[in-house]
Amino acid sequence: MQRQLLPALLGWLADGVDPDAGLLGFRRISEALGTSPWYLGMLRDSPMAAERLCHVLSSSKLITDLLEVSPESTAWLGNNKDLVPLTFVAQWTEIKSKMSRHPDSTSAMRQIRLIRRREILRIAIADSSGLLDQDHVGMALADVDRATVLGALHVAEKESALKHPARTEFLVVAMGRQGGREIGYGSDADVMFVHRALPGVSEEDAQIEAEELVSQISAFLTQPLKPAILAERVLAIDTDLRPEGKNGAKVRSLDSYRQYYERWSLVWEAQALLRASPMAGSDALAADFMALVDPLRYPGELSATAVREIRRIKARVESERLPRGADPARHVKLGRGGLSDVEWLVQLWQLQHGHAHEELRTTATLPALAAAQTLGLIDAKDEALLAQSWRLASRIRSANVIWSGKGSDLLPSSRRDLEAVARWCGYPAGHAAALEENYLSLTRRARTVFERLFYGYE
Repeated sequence: MQRQLLPALLGWLADGVDPDAGLLGFRRISEALGTSPWYLGMLRDSPMAAERLCHVLSSSKLITDLLEVSPESTAWLGNNKDLVPLTFVAQWTEIKSKMSRHPDSTSAMRQIRLIRRREILRIAIADSSGLLDQDHVGMALADVDRATVLGALHVAEKESALKHPARTEFLVVAMGRQGGREIGYGSDADVMFVHRALPGVSEEDAQIEAEELVSQISAFLTQPLKPAILAERVLAIDTDLRPEGKNGAKVRSLDSYRQYYERWSLVWEAQALLRASPMAGSDALAADFMALVDPLRYPGELSATAVREIRRIKARVESERLPRGADPARHVKLGRGGLSDVEWLVQLWQLQHGHAHEELRTTATLPALAAAQTLGLIDAKDEALLAQSWRLASRIRSANVIWSGKGSDLLPSSRRDLEAVARWCGYPAGHAAALEENYLSLTRRARTVFERLFYGYE
């Protein structure tokens, strides 16, 4: 059967960016599934499945690596229903079932992380097959991370309960692109941690337990497991957006947050809170925390001094955080007309007008940008330009991970890498130069709009 199928398969593999890698991946998957009657039957009876398999194997190291360690997932390729991402509720239901059957923390976290690896693969294949648009990819990946963090929190709380009764309510707050549900395949989990002592518990004891939970959650999500979970992209926790940044406490009580924000809060911290969204933990604490931060991120008035400070910080970020030697025109996050430009402009409007206009009170960039256009803060043509630039930059960022298995914020210079990224972005074969030209032109025009509206340049 393989001899009959191979001529067609070789043709599809040859159409990919890396046919040799595709053929090697096909060999490894076939060796793992060669005795499974459904596998060759699927390739014979479903040309769509066979073509999809060849496409991903010759175009994506990330998907190939995941399929090689989970070859049974190739069964999804012949049925679009199997490629529909699981909802957060469905994932959480499965995780709870796994935790009930695996009482020890190591075994439970292994199952949770295996579910995450499986769902990332499902989303990536659906994305490659054109079944998901970019917005839904970000939301689906955010649901996967949310379920994983919630599972890690429950395992950590169970471990803590073995030592002593619970001492504090605990909350994980999503920040950054995680809070906006706009993440890509290589995103970390930008979060803040909040707790509140339970009745009768001292603040010191509650703080100790909260710090233990933070340490355990991070370890559960990132520490190597035995046997190792192959091809796993671990979910790293990033808390740099907390008060005082890297110098601040990793977890604070709700009262500590309140005191800090009342006395010492800086404008960049209010800006960071624009994307704060409860991720896992106590619902009551989540409601109280959001009630605390809403007046900060949607102030009644943003002073001229605060606006100047935001502009100063943005200019400083551009000059100091861009990697040495990186071409600003090709850096999709911090470069000209990239993600940062669009997001900072939108966030400035949210700080200025969010109090008066509920439409701007969203953690997602593009809905806020559309609301700004409705309110007359930007005209329709410029809004469409910025949205297009933001989407393409986001797509390129994810394409870098899909193609190479490694994260990069640069539009590739290598022709081969650029070709792979262009294919993932929907360009026909041989049109890498068109992607490059379109991106550079689009972001140049987006930067002009940004400078006019953010800095007031004419």
